[in-house]
Amino acid sequence: MSENMTQIGRLPELLCPAGSPLALDAAIEGGADAVYLGGLGFNARMNASNFDREALIDGIRRAHAYGVKVYLTLNTQVYDRELADYLRAAAFAQHAGADALIVADLGGAAAIHRALPELALHASTQACAHSAASGEVLSKMGFSRMVVARELPLTNLQSAVKHSPIEIEAFIHGALCVCHSGGCLFSSLVGGRSGNRGECAQPCRLPYRTPKGKSDYPLSLKDLSLARHVPSLIDAGLASLKIEGRMRSPEYVLTVARIWRCLLDERRGANEDEMRQLAEAFSRDGFTDGYFTSRIGHKMLGVRSEADKQAGRSLEPFRGITRRIPLDMKLTIRRDHPSKLTVSTDTASFTATGPIAAPAINAPLDEQTVLRQLTKLGSTPYHARDCRIDLDDGLMLPISSLNALRRAAIEGLQAQTNTTTPTASDEITYVAQHPPGDRATHTIRSACMVSVAQLTTAAQNYFDICYLPAEQLLALSPHAWQEIVSNTELGVVLPPVIMDHEREGVASQLAMIAKQGVRHALLGNIGHLSLVNEAGLIADGDFRLNVTNSESVGVMESLGIHTPILSPELSLPQIRDIRGNVRTIVYGRIPLMLLEKCVIREISDCKTCDAGRAALVDRRGTVFPVLRSPDHRNIIYNSVPTYMADAQNQLTRYRVGGWHFIFSIESPFEIDRIVAAYQSGQSATSAVRRIGT
Repeated sequence: MSENMTQIGRLPELLCPAGSPLALDAAIEGGADAVYLGGLGFNARMNASNFDREALIDGIRRAHAYGVKVYLTLNTQVYDRELADYLRAAAFAQHAGADALIVADLGGAAAIHRALPELALHASTQACAHSAASGEVLSKMGFSRMVVARELPLTNLQSAVKHSPIEIEAFIHGALCVCHSGGCLFSSLVGGRSGNRGECAQPCRLPYRTPKGKSDYPLSLKDLSLARHVPSLIDAGLASLKIEGRMRSPEYVLTVARIWRCLLDERRGANEDEMRQLAEAFSRDGFTDGYFTSRIGHKMLGVRSEADKQAGRSLEPFRGITRRIPLDMKLTIRRDHPSKLTVSTDTASFTATGPIAAPAINAPLDEQTVLRQLTKLGSTPYHARDCRIDLDDGLMLPISSLNALRRAAIEGLQAQTNTTTPTASDEITYVAQHPPGDRATHTIRSACMVSVAQLTTAAQNYFDICYLPAEQLLALSPHAWQEIVSNTELGVVLPPVIMDHEREGVASQLAMIAKQGVRHALLGNIGHLSLVNEAGLIADGDFRLNVTNSESVGVMESLGIHTPILSPELSLPQIRDIRGNVRTIVYGRIPLMLLEKCVIREISDCKTCDAGRAALVDRRGTVFPVLRSPDHRNIIYNSVPTYMADAQNQLTRYRVGGWHFIFSIESPFEIDRIVAAYQSGQSATSAVRRIGT
């Protein structure tokens, strides 16, 4: 464990949400060590009140006065034409005194780190970090902390702390996304509101048809609470414990912060009364700790009932900060010397000097008069804890001078706590750093398949490279292997999530595949790069890397990840703007969600799962196929495929040279039909999704 990481047994930071200035005050009142908040752009909670420029400066100044750190969220994916504004937002955050930025876009992070190297960067949970290996890569990119996936069990959290070179922050209370963060495209591709852009419409909270009758809301998880596990969290050595809730009320923030502050200070788990108070602040039929304890099942599901809502309405309104910071004061007034006042908190101190006291003519200063003026701290965040007065007899100093001395000392102390930074304003110029090569002019075709049965002769002849899961490749006979590789190149697609306890098994599979002659691996997480490198394979970038700008392409190239597949959220003009060798999904049902909790057990049975016929059906009768991923994870696919066979002139016009196909539930016959359609430019014969213009 690195020196800057939280040591075992030391209290971790309590990090609270601040979706509005009043919620920020509630977090301060509740005892937060740090808060995270968003500006008016580039944050993943665009529907929160958030902070304009003046409110941000004022909020940071107020938080720092109380010794509370402020982290600004710039945690959305960024497009090329937004990078200049994105960098200006980062520069203004530094100017305002933010202690760190929480960033999701790796290209955006590279631009910030290049222009503002002193500004601390924390990798958002949207950056999909779920292993210690993720920390290794993020460290090289300039990050000092990563927010790990909510799905990690305690053992994996411990492993991350032990082996990661950067700090680990973990969510410990609040809403749970059923999809791995950063990997949800449901709201974007189905509803037009991108979760990766801060506009999630929460389709996971809607009802779906469930033939088994277990739940009408098979994707809606209860809120997370690890309040009973505080000793384990402390012992794990986490740097920061994060409460979710920037969309929630100041009353919620105050209640949850107060209880967690008490639990941490007393190093104990919550009792029944505290759990009741937490539930009254906000819950969805109680809480879950299923991921943390590895008890993943039906009991994790929950919806917000009328009783839950009514309990939240009963919270006493938050009316502002009453908390005061203890302040020690020492005043020295000596004959023939400037007056001097030193004010000190537990973390900072400042000394102000004033005029020389004159000999008294009628009414010399006395200690009571001086004390009364010194302790008039009014609207400041301080209260006098200890006042010492060293006053020579027979001196006179105007009351106005005493008040001015007090104000100067307080202002100096506050200036110390409100850290200054080298950037004077947000006037900063974005200088693009493009990858070395421009877009390939010839069409490269690749395909990702779930089964060897989908690897038809027509597919072998059409695609330059076909990626299959490791278990499918290892099941191929030597004869079949030789027959296939004579027509196309084979690659392995890595599981979307590989936790630390799963790495050894995946590493073994990759080593065997490499011996059979496979050269390429399709990976969707930077934490998997070391596995690919150790196996001696070429790393190709999957769409799960969320590449949405040229800076990210450059980052991928610098890491040794080749021809990344662009985010399917991009429009054709946005794709055109991106430089470097990339690929675009031109066909396929795009995965919308990756679930750690098996939804198939809620909606179907294992036989249906084995046959690949499980599906979610929404209120309108739309069918979303669900397939099993390794270790009983699930992938929900879009109801319709992306289809561009009859729009190849558009693909050429917008410089889409790398074509990628995703095959999920297609039969071999359907795959041959799709290949033929793209060879002939055939129009779609059923409902499809288009890449927008």
